[in-house]
Amino acid sequence: MPARNPRTRTPSTAEADAWADVLVRHQLLHAAVLAPNGQWLAQDHPESPVRVLDGPAAMVELAAEIQHRIRTTRNRTR
Repeated sequence: MPARNPRTRTPSTAEADAWADVLVRHQLLHAAVLAPNGQWLAQDHPESPVRVLDGPAAMVELAAEIQHRIRTTRNRTR
């Protein structure tokens, strides 16, 4: 599998917020909330523990991991 392309810039809070919204809207995360200190609180399912993500880059990385997992699973079922 080819390596992911490295980012040329740091993700903004707006970009992380957009990804969080998409992940929750498509039910890939139960919740994703920006805390006042800039960290993100993410929860996979209602009963799962809350993960603390350290800033926008971590939220965007989580989105990339979820996309990778979906694509890998989809390719295996074809």
